Amino acid sequence: MNLLVNPMILRMGLLLFAAGTAFVFGLFIIRRLRKSLAAEAESVNSAPLATEGLPVHAYHAVIQQLKQQKHELAAQHISERRKAKASDSLSSTILSNLSCGVLFLNTSGLVRQANPAARQMLGFASPVGLHSSDLLRAAALRPAKDGPACGASVEQALAPALTGKDAVRGLLVNYVTRDGENHILEITASPVTAEDASLMGTTLVFTDKTDIERIRHDQKMQQEISSELASGVRASLSAIAENARQLAAGADAEPARRLAQSIAGEAAQLDQTIGSFLGDARVANAGS
Repeated sequence: MNLLVNPMILRMGLLLFAAGTAFVFGLFIIRRLRKSLAAEAESVNSAPLATEGLPVHAYHAVIQQLKQQKHELAAQHISERRKAKASDSLSSTILSNLSCGVLFLNTSGLVRQANPAARQMLGFASPVGLHSSDLLRAAALRPAKDGPACGASVEQALAPALTGKDAVRGLLVNYVTRDGENHILEITASPVTAEDASLMGTTLVFTDKTDIERIRHDQKMQQEISSELASGVRASLSAIAENARQLAAGADAEPARRLAQSIAGEAAQLDQTIGSFLGDARVANAGS
């Protein structure tokens, strides 16, 4: 009884009772919180598909669109490759059938493409990979009134086109192949630029002027021969006319005889000159 009425014991009992009550209340609150969290988790997991179905469908739609775009890009890429192959095939066919030689040089001056006519003119089985200086080493500029000086090299004459500054047209050169064949070539060089105006390379077009120059030379020689022939015929006719005039005016037999011999000699010389000219013409026609 003394212990029960002791104030310290009473206080400790009240504190113990309060602590127990608080502990029980805390357990109750914790259980309620756990149940609430579990209910919320179940509500989230068991929510209707409509709340999550929209993002999933949108995701699938985006995937389908990306796949379709990928397919369209692949088809476009295949179409572009086919067009590029067709263009390359057409270009190769055209270049193969051209009578002019065509070379394409890159920015370093190396040959990257050559058609059959260029290989035949320059005497190379395949000039691809050669530098322009090595390729045109056997070429020399022909004298021209409006062209570059004879002392300049072909590389110097082509420098404006090789550097992308300007095209070079009508450049005549004497070219000797490795087999010793002489060709007279006309070169046209044009720079090739990209869409951004950057230099991609240079195109060289060769035209064989050998036969044309030979015909011009033959015509010039024929003109000179014709001029000489005309001069000779004119001189012979003048001599014949003078001798005939003197023969008609003279009365002595001996001067008349000498004049007649002179006329016969001039006529024979005239006949020989014309016969030689006609013989050269027949030979020229047979050779052509």
